[in-house]
Amino acid sequence: MRWNCRNRCALVCLAFIALFSVFSFRLVYLQMVKHDEYSGLAAEKHVYKQPSYAERGPILDANNEVLAHNVPVETVVADSTHVTKERIDQLVALLANELKLPATELDEKLRGDRRYVVVKREVPAAVAAALRQKLQAQNLRGIYFERDSTRVYPNASMLCHVIGFTDFDHKGIQGIEASMDEYLRGQDGYRYIEHNRAGQEMVLYRGQERAPRNGYQVHLTIDLNLQNIVENEIDAAMREYTPQIATIILMRPQTGEILAMANRPNFDLNNRAEAKPEEMKNRAIIDMMEPGSTFKIVTAAAALNEHKVRPDTTIFCENGLWKFGGRPLHDHKPYADLSVRDILVKSSNIGAAKLALSVGEQKFYEYIRSFGFGERTGIELPGEISGVIRPPQSWSKISITRIPMGHEVGVTPLQMTLAMAAIANGGKLVTPRVVKSVTTQDGQIVSTFSPVVLRQVVSAQTAREIGDALRGVVSDRGT
Repeated sequence: MRWNCRNRCALVCLAFIALFSVFSFRLVYLQMVKHDEYSGLAAEKHVYKQPSYAERGPILDANNEVLAHNVPVETVVADSTHVTKERIDQLVALLANELKLPATELDEKLRGDRRYVVVKREVPAAVAAALRQKLQAQNLRGIYFERDSTRVYPNASMLCHVIGFTDFDHKGIQGIEASMDEYLRGQDGYRYIEHNRAGQEMVLYRGQERAPRNGYQVHLTIDLNLQNIVENEIDAAMREYTPQIATIILMRPQTGEILAMANRPNFDLNNRAEAKPEEMKNRAIIDMMEPGSTFKIVTAAAALNEHKVRPDTTIFCENGLWKFGGRPLHDHKPYADLSVRDILVKSSNIGAAKLALSVGEQKFYEYIRSFGFGERTGIELPGEISGVIRPPQSWSKISITRIPMGHEVGVTPLQMTLAMAAIANGGKLVTPRVVKSVTTQDGQIVSTFSPVVLRQVVSAQTAREIGDALRGVVSDRGT
């Protein structure tokens, strides 16, 4: 009997030892082996990374006039699991009235089982505040407000193709908004906060945080006063001549600064949802055209710079009709002998063709490329095309007589503007610029964009001689 009692006591003790050993092993396993995993699960439940959104930087003109800025708004969202089903009709009526939304659409959204439903974006702060008060007064639950901002463009359609716009996530889509997005968008911050069981923040346990860095200010070379003049002029031209498209570019030749740029058709940046695709094209950099007689400056400059002719050298212009390669070439008026200067003043096709022939196909092609045709200009605007300039081996027998008058080539309006600017700048080709500088909100310089001279296309003397001839073009003697 005594041995049985001892055996039972020993067995009980062994059982307790085994049990406590299991518990001890489990405790050590949880505390040491699985510590990081369960700590992470606990943190996910009680610790929340609260984002702190950066404000997008403004876009300013050369005189610090605001071209794009932010206006505080709120996004109204709903958690349908928090909405009292018995009071949905009352909630729908209030939201439809305050937010000017269709009641049927709201009713369908709120009767679902989604935890996050966007009711309306870009709600003005005053409207959101009034709605918040009415929700509290009627004790209606399930509606929440998220702070946000909307991009506003004070000048509406003016400079629409240069400025561009952003999407719902405040990411740049077109124009400067896209090309300078890295500077404009800033850097979001965050804060790790810990909640108790009631969902309230425990301030004493507030964790790591990083303040947001708002976006930088982007200053353009655009002068809004000059832009206004250009806009009025292009509108007047549209009314008088009724073209389908039009472009005006105003540039400072010495620095490449774009002072004004306008295209038609255009669109309202604040109402871009209704804009048509054709209205949103920046035709100054993405449209390709045959430049016509404006291209004759390249032909004349090449011949003068190669010393094949002088400004007063006379060229026989065949009395308005010349057959070359079996094809006729016409002038708009019959001319006999014209000086090189007057070939530009009178815009003689035959004279320009003979100048190109004196230079030769390969050398003429090199001058065309040297003037910047056939390559992107490098302006700080997205979507630019390079145009089409074919090498001499792809020319036909008559190309040497057609290209000098701006046929068989495709150039953008900006490329043609740069070529003209090179003549006005002593033969120096510069990179066009539409961004002047980037600064912080308090005016500290982050980056500046200095003029860049790409190359000396023709001599200063040649540029001066072409410039003198171009003054004659716009005189009473010119065409």
